[in-house]
Amino acid sequence: MGNAELVLGPVLRHTDDTSATVWVETSAACAVTVLGTTAPTFEVCGHHYALVVLTGLEPGTGYDYTVRLDGRTVWPEAASPFPPSRIRTLPGTADARVRLVFGSCRTPAAQQGQGRDALVRYALRMAGWPPGEWPQALLLLGDQVYADEPSAETRRWLATRRNLDEPPGAEVLDFDEYAHLYLETWSDPAVRWLMSTVPVSMIFDDHDVRDDWNTSQAWRERMRRRPWWSGRLRSAFMTYWVYQHLGNLGPTELADDATAAVVLNGPGDKTPALRALAEIADDDLTGAKATRWSYRRMFGRVCLLMVDSRAGRILAGGRRSMLDEDEFRWVERNADTDCDHLLVGTSLPWLLPPAISHVESLNEVACRRPGLRGRVAETLRQAVDLEHWAAFRSSFDRLSRLLAHIGGAPGAPASILVLSGDVHHSYIARARFPGPMRSVVHQLTCSPMHNAAPPVLAAAFRVAWSKPLERLTRWWSRRAGVAPPEVRWSRTVGPCFGNAVMTLELRGRRADALLERAGPDGLVDQARMPLAA
Repeated sequence: MGNAELVLGPVLRHTDDTSATVWVETSAACAVTVLGTTAPTFEVCGHHYALVVLTGLEPGTGYDYTVRLDGRTVWPEAASPFPPSRIRTLPGTADARVRLVFGSCRTPAAQQGQGRDALVRYALRMAGWPPGEWPQALLLLGDQVYADEPSAETRRWLATRRNLDEPPGAEVLDFDEYAHLYLETWSDPAVRWLMSTVPVSMIFDDHDVRDDWNTSQAWRERMRRRPWWSGRLRSAFMTYWVYQHLGNLGPTELADDATAAVVLNGPGDKTPALRALAEIADDDLTGAKATRWSYRRMFGRVCLLMVDSRAGRILAGGRRSMLDEDEFRWVERNADTDCDHLLVGTSLPWLLPPAISHVESLNEVACRRPGLRGRVAETLRQAVDLEHWAAFRSSFDRLSRLLAHIGGAPGAPASILVLSGDVHHSYIARARFPGPMRSVVHQLTCSPMHNAAPPVLAAAFRVAWSKPLERLTRWWSRRAGVAPPEVRWSRTVGPCFGNAVMTLELRGRRADALLERAGPDGLVDQARMPLAA
């Protein structure tokens, strides 16, 4: 004891009006103290972590904090150019402003060829604001790390560990290599300060595991035949739980979570508990999962449902569902809540460019056909990533019906906003349903934060939003027997390309969105739009 150093963090995670959690990674076992509360580290695969759970805080109060390891102050770093890290509890009043920043798809800030990092630029600008202007949360909607596309620096590091000419080549393989990805991605000084100061909520997408993860049963069976895949997937679940999922839970959820109860109950090696969880998450894909990755957060009168659209897909036996039945019912129960604004976070957009949406539903039908036609359709599905909500058409329709029900009921929220990333361009689309609606419904997509898309992809998305192509693909899908969706939508902002962040400003029944692109000297306004008056 006494020799531990701070490896990564602090990361401010779940925060409400009276509690907050702070996550850290350390170099050795130690006691971690924040605001007078001490928690022991726990060990996973030789790495050391702590989650300090702070309770009894005052609503609407700011607390500058330090991190101490075995009584020695290790954060903030000496000569830091950033303001003190601060925990700000929610005010607990219905009329308080809620500002949320979100985006997805972020490679390390130092990675070359990806353009300017929008999250770094947001952090540098925010450092000059008074704390009252800081957002209440940062939502990271997938692809926090790229396990299948590591940076050149990480590839060089991997080459010191093993022969990259052998499978899986220059992709991460085990817990240590995943931990290196998080260290690289979260270590930029500006981002590290931002994550120590703004509460962060997260969900994974495919690159956190591997491109096209759980696209189809054929994809899943092909990957399971590779001898290294099982260990890779279980390492992905274990690191996701430690680095991302654990901090999504508040004190009540932590107390109810069986794995958290074991891991946080005193120091020691918790590898067996997390390995057991990962084995069940990997093997049992019929609904009885070891944990629910989806979760709910309340920001006063704003409800956020973060929905896992990757790990719990049902694909076997001819069934295709984005969520298993238990998880879908959980979403339906929790969406029906008294709030001014309902936010549904899902890494994959519910509403794509209409032409792509029609093609994805058409492809799903074609993949069911026997023989060569079905095999060609499956090859196309995997080649061009036809695996969003529209490619799980029954799930797309069920989510649409849920949003129509919530938005049309008495006491409906002023807005229902679906927040997504993944598709490497940003846009806002307005949804319209055939029945009377009390809520306005929008799809808001912001991607990437730091990951350049090839020009051909930008050209394809521009064409995909065109009305003639929409009409053609709608006719084609109907001719193939695909029922038209009950919801219709049109874009109101975008498509916008380049690294970006999007901000939601919510006060009372009003909602506004701001999309900003990373420019040479900071962030540049791309679009401002009122969503609900």
